[in-house]
Amino acid sequence: MSSCKISREQMLAALVERQGKENVAKLQAATVAVCGLGGLGSNIAISLARAGVGKLILIDFDTVDVTNLHRQQYKVSQVGEEKSIALAENLKEIAPYLEIESHTERMIPENVETLIGQANVVCEAFDNPEAKAMLVNAILERNAELASQGNLDKQQFLVAASGMAGFGEANEITTRRISKKFFLCGDGKSDVNAGIGLIAPRVMLCAAHQAITTIRIICGFETETLSSGPMMSSRQLKESSRQLNVSS
Repeated sequence: MSSCKISREQMLAALVERQGKENVAKLQAATVAVCGLGGLGSNIAISLARAGVGKLILIDFDTVDVTNLHRQQYKVSQVGEEKSIALAENLKEIAPYLEIESHTERMIPENVETLIGQANVVCEAFDNPEAKAMLVNAILERNAELASQGNLDKQQFLVAASGMAGFGEANEITTRRISKKFFLCGDGKSDVNAGIGLIAPRVMLCAAHQAITTIRIICGFETETLSSGPMMSSRQLKESSRQLNVSS
């Protein structure tokens, strides 16, 4: 950090001035896993770094491609680099004292626990429907197992995304609370495979929903009790999980 002209104390003081001492303390103590570092994940990570999250776990098996540059937080000079490394470099320019754990690895059921087991909040940001469903199912199943053991404090919050393709209105992007620990952001319907494409502002809107939801969780603004309506039934929860098949 010798090249940084601003001290850790100065950066924290600036965050406290804007966000409050208690909130900054909670954010600094938190670990968030960002799974997938494309249009969603790279924007989520930058928002969380700016807000003062203490540690980010970055996971993506892919490299930066020229087709990524119109919506993802990479530079032309980084084309060909591993996304987990390139994004870490960019984040360090923004938040030099951020702790980063980078993994250039494809997530599969067998390594989910190893990669993200220490995270307080998991942000699902994959562009593959099967990968989305795999991660969501893995976390929901783990949370259910922990609940059966009485280890509620070890459960993880999950913030996932479904639908942000095309040129639809910004206000179509929303955040829904599916269950106590599961939030779903997006329009829930648009599919890039339908030929409507992806545009940076809409992808960034969905990423912003995921980032602010994560921040609200960490700071304690999302309580265990749902703010409106009863808890979803098992059938409704499965239906919402199926919506993750809408590609991002």
